Amino acid sequence: MRDKFLHAPEDLDPFATERPRLDDALSRRVNADPERLERGLAQLVLTVVELLRQLMERQALRRVDGGSLSDEQIERLGLTFMELDKRMAQLRDEFGLTEEDLNLDLGPLGRLL
Repeated sequence: MRDKFLHAPEDLDPFATERPRLDDALSRRVNADPERLERGLAQLVLTVVELLRQLMERQALRRVDGGSLSDEQIERLGLTFMELDKRMAQLRDEFGLTEEDLNLDLGPLGRLL
């Protein structure tokens, strides 16, 4: 009885004849391969982290050039950026990515990094 309320008969379903074609088109466009999805997500996250790292590094260099940091702060910043660079290299290797993979093409805007 419940099925009658939730499902329209096929002759009233406007997509009944198109459903197989739509299902085929969707299955070709959506690749749900877990490894590929994981790599794509890692690429996106690492790209955002790399963008933020570069922005922070530029800001740190401005502060160094402006003379607003002590020698100890400059040393700490340098070590922090070196460690972050090493960790990013490890993560790129772990997910089989290169530095160029993180430099996304934004079409008319050019390359991201």
